[in-house]
Amino acid sequence: MAEHKHGDMDTKVQQGTYDAFIKFCVWAAISIVAIFVFLAIFAT
Repeated sequence: MAEHKHGDMDTKVQQGTYDAFIKFCVWAAISIVAIFVFLAIFAT
């Protein structure tokens, strides 16, 4: 079995995926809040 060296793995791909996921979540939350505000103002 291969020796494992802590901190030796390249994590650029994982970091990029995580950053994209966080951006998606932020934009989704902003969109949901905007829809709620729109409905609160105009859906009466």
